[in-house]
Amino acid sequence: MSLKKLTIEQKKGIAGLMFVAPWFIGFVLFFAVPLLESLRYSFSVLEVSNDGFKLSWQGFKNYHNAFFVHATFNRLLAEAVTDMLVNVPLILFFSLFSATLLNQKFRGRFLARTIFFLPVILASGVIANIDYNSFTMQLMSSLTKGGTESGGLTGLKSFELSRLLLQSGISETIVGYLTGAVDRIYEIISAAGIQTLIFLAGLQSISPSLYEASKIEGATAYEAFWKITFPMVSPLILTNVIYTVIDSFTNNKTTQIITDTAFKAMNFGLSSAMSWIYFTIISVILVLVATLVSRKVFYNN
Repeated sequence: MSLKKLTIEQKKGIAGLMFVAPWFIGFVLFFAVPLLESLRYSFSVLEVSNDGFKLSWQGFKNYHNAFFVHATFNRLLAEAVTDMLVNVPLILFFSLFSATLLNQKFRGRFLARTIFFLPVILASGVIANIDYNSFTMQLMSSLTKGGTESGGLTGLKSFELSRLLLQSGISETIVGYLTGAVDRIYEIISAAGIQTLIFLAGLQSISPSLYEASKIEGATAYEAFWKITFPMVSPLILTNVIYTVIDSFTNNKTTQIITDTAFKAMNFGLSSAMSWIYFTIISVILVLVATLVSRKVFYNN
């Protein structure tokens, strides 16, 4: 079948396959074998010697040790899931709000967009490891973890906000969530740069004629946002949710303990079991999130 006889949908399908092909080829060549080997290690005890290594089949013993014997794995895993559930909505709300503001026409818009993306660069591994003990990193740490222990900056904490909200009659659960967001403001801003760019690209792709028609019909800016902007960027909300969930699990105390178990304690079997438990939980969360969010996505075909 010639390329000219293909339908538009078939051409889009071929373009999608070509887009995915580099990742698939790289996965088969570089990741498939180590992935299967780690699964085999998780059911075995690996003994390293001068002559190489030896695997002894142990069944589910490593998984039992990860859940019921290891002192901190369960707790750190629960903390990672809890932090994800708390941070993902805040990051998405902040990134969509920032993208909406940056999409407006004003002087210095390019500079403002650059400033909003700076936390992504500053939080990258190379920059963050240049001088971790510098004054800037100490200030960021004090803003994130609290100024009371670090001596100073107590005025930047959310004690007054918490007291004000509680006196207003708001429930303690909502107050705790809001004040926790204030205490983690730098963490949220640092993690929202990519999502802001994705939302900004989506906002710029919306046809201005839709807003012009809504204005002629007498729609307010509030109505235009919920009837035009939000539905049109809803596919990107799904993309950003999946990206943010994966990013929240990328580097935390759980991944650190998995690495330490393998390369410091030299227990590769237990480390592999922890990795597969971690991978399974992330996969289940992603399937649930994608299923729930995709039901509300609007596609303008």
